[in-house]
Amino acid sequence: MKKMLTLGLTAVMALSLMAGCGTKDGASSGSDNGGSAKTADAGGSGDTGGKKKFAIIFKNTGNPYGEKMMEGFKKAIEEKGDEAILKAPDQPTAEAQIQMIEELISQKIDSISVVGNDPDALQPALTKAMNAGIKVSSLDSAVNSESRLTHVNQADPERIGRTLIQGVSEMIGGEGEIAILSATSQATNQNTWIEWMKKELEDAKYANIKLVKVAYGDDLRDKSVSETEALLKSYPNLKAIIAPTTVGIAAAGKVLTDKGLKDKVKLTGLGLPSEMAEYIESGICPWMYLWNPIDVGYLAGYTAESLVKGDITGAVGEKFTAGTLGEKEIVADGDGTQIMLGDPFKFDASNIAEWKDVY
Repeated sequence: MKKMLTLGLTAVMALSLMAGCGTKDGASSGSDNGGSAKTADAGGSGDTGGKKKFAIIFKNTGNPYGEKMMEGFKKAIEEKGDEAILKAPDQPTAEAQIQMIEELISQKIDSISVVGNDPDALQPALTKAMNAGIKVSSLDSAVNSESRLTHVNQADPERIGRTLIQGVSEMIGGEGEIAILSATSQATNQNTWIEWMKKELEDAKYANIKLVKVAYGDDLRDKSVSETEALLKSYPNLKAIIAPTTVGIAAAGKVLTDKGLKDKVKLTGLGLPSEMAEYIESGICPWMYLWNPIDVGYLAGYTAESLVKGDITGAVGEKFTAGTLGEKEIVADGDGTQIMLGDPFKFDASNIAEWKDVY
């Protein structure tokens, strides 16, 4: 983790310096009069001096986790001397991402790395991209194996799901009602973690814990707040909320704080240290987990570079060097393949102070 901290600090410092220099790739957004086509697009335009173009499409704008992920991606691509195009739709929908994919195909870029809003709906557009010679990969939230060459995963989904249940069980003394506040109902990573949570709950030692509801905040802060409030109203005996989404866990922390429920309802999940520090320090969230999103994006950037260069094809057993992250190997992932970043890390009162200024 000291290595991760060093990498995170290096990435943040480098990006801060670039921001201070006023680079032409700074984020911008725009919308039509109807407000339905707002996007974030930090890609440069005009003559790129022969640089190859690498695009990343996140789920939606206004998501701090996604912003950090795109920063890491941009850093990796620029380390290789190429151009990074950062895109995200206003709303976390497959339709909005499909429109962006079509636009990128017409621009004849070299690579697309996508955080899928739906595992299957993007397939026609991504297949079209691959048929046009574009190297396609996914990260964070996977698209199906037919829609990409490989996937960059944050951590072992089984270990994430089981760890979250083990943690919440400890928080509530092994008994009581719990709920899950997820992102979108189509998010592949969220759904996989939830399935592993349910499998862990099948163990007899959790006989006195009852999962009463899986709610979806769609990775939107206001909706996540509303869903949290609805959970508290519908289940007055609720003992804990697991939010495996950075937007959801921060929203739930705010609701529990405002309602003074620190001693009644516990909170855990996956969160950004910078956003969750106040809730960990106050005791609202005794502890939570995550990985470094900067590193997820950075690894995805080097994966894309290696695919375009031809160093890898996405096949099991292939290896490549991912910059400061060192050597990585492609492993099996169901019908497809993936590259694993590492294990989830626990953030609590003993270490949150050293991490909250990193990301």
